[in-house]
Amino acid sequence: MTLKVCNPTRRHIIKGLGAATLLSPFCTLPAWAAKSRRLYVDGLSFLPNDINDVKASKLDAFIADISAIETIEQSDGTKNYKRTYKACFNSIQQAAKTVTDNPEVYLQGLTGADIDNARAQQRTAVYFQIQGADCVEADGIVTKGKPSLWPQLDSLHQHGLRVLQLTHHYGNRFAGGALDNNGNQGVNKPLTDAGRELIAALNQKNILIDVSHSSEQTALDTAKASQSPIVLSHGAARHFVNHARCSSDNIIRAVADTGGVFGVFMMSFWLTNNAPPTIEDYIKQIEYVARVGGVDCAAVANDFPLRGQENLLALNNNNSEGVKEYLDWWHSLQSKNVLGFDVVPKHVVIPELNHIDRMSRIDDALKKARFKSSDRDRFMGGNWQRVLKKVLV
Repeated sequence: MTLKVCNPTRRHIIKGLGAATLLSPFCTLPAWAAKSRRLYVDGLSFLPNDINDVKASKLDAFIADISAIETIEQSDGTKNYKRTYKACFNSIQQAAKTVTDNPEVYLQGLTGADIDNARAQQRTAVYFQIQGADCVEADGIVTKGKPSLWPQLDSLHQHGLRVLQLTHHYGNRFAGGALDNNGNQGVNKPLTDAGRELIAALNQKNILIDVSHSSEQTALDTAKASQSPIVLSHGAARHFVNHARCSSDNIIRAVADTGGVFGVFMMSFWLTNNAPPTIEDYIKQIEYVARVGGVDCAAVANDFPLRGQENLLALNNNNSEGVKEYLDWWHSLQSKNVLGFDVVPKHVVIPELNHIDRMSRIDDALKKARFKSSDRDRFMGGNWQRVLKKVLV
C-alpha cells in the first residue's frame, strides 16, 4: 500500500537515525545487526511488575506513564483522577529506582539518542511520562510582574520526566479536557494563559508536550503555541467512533503540522463500533491517521500494561464480560450528555492485540495489508524516534 506524504509547512523531518557512540560495560550488537531489526516503540504503557515482560514485548523503547493518582469526586458526581505533585514525585523516584535496579533490561531515556544506545546494548529505553499537569499546579504563578517559576516541574524533570500530558479527561487551570465537552452546552475549553506559560516552560526544558485527553480547542491552541513538535501519545480517530475521547481530523493535522506523532491505542471501544473488534480495525485507524496527517504522523501506542489489559486476559479476552467493569463510569458520563457516551460499549480489547507480542502482530498485519516496508518502519517506531530525538536534546 502506498500512502501520500503530506508536507505541511511547520513539519520538521529529521532524516537518518545516526550511529550511537557506546561507552558501556554492557554487551553490544554490531551496528549492522542492530539496524537489521525493525525498530519497535510503544507510545504509552507502564513499567511491568514482571521484568520478563519487557524482553517478551520486543520493544526497543516505550513511553511509560509513571503517574500516581488521587481520585477526586467532582461536584456533578463524576470522578476525576488527578496526578498531584506529591504523589507523582514519590512515583517517579520509585520508577527511577526500578530502572536502575534492572540495568540488564532498562536504560532510562533522557535524550532521544538513548533509543539507539539501548538498542545497541540489547536493552529497552524507557521515557517517563505523567498524564496531567496537575502535578505542577503550584508552579508558574506570576507575582508582581516577575517571571513565572517552575520548581515542581524542575524537580520532576531532574528525576527523569520527559513527557507531560496537559490534562486527563477533565480540564485544569492550564487546559480543557476532552470530557468537559458536554453535549448540551458545547463546552470546548481552550488553552489558558497559564497553559501558554506552561507550554513555553516545557519547550524551554525540552519536555515533550502530550495533548492526549485534551479538549479539541486546547489541542489546536497547543499546536500553535508550541515551538517544538507535540504528540497525542494515545488516542483514535473520530472518523470511526464519534466520541469526545477520539480526535477530529483537525487535531490529527495540527499535531502533524508541528512535526509530531499521533499514537493509535488499544482501547477497542474507541477504535470501532463493530463487534467483534479485529486487528483489521486497528490497521484502519493507522491508515486513516497516515492519510490525514501523513505517514510521518501515525504510530503505535498501547494504554494497557505491556502484556495487555489484565482483567480481560484473566477472562481469556471475553469482551462481553470484561466490558462490564467500564459500564458504571460510562453511564455516569452518559447522564451528562458527553459526546459518544450514548452508545454503550460492547468490547474493550482486540483479542489478537491484547497480548505481549502485539508489536510483531501489528507489524505482520501491516505487511499483510500491503504497506511499504518504509512506512512500516515509520509506524512501528521510526516516527516516535524522530520526535524524541527532535525534542529530547
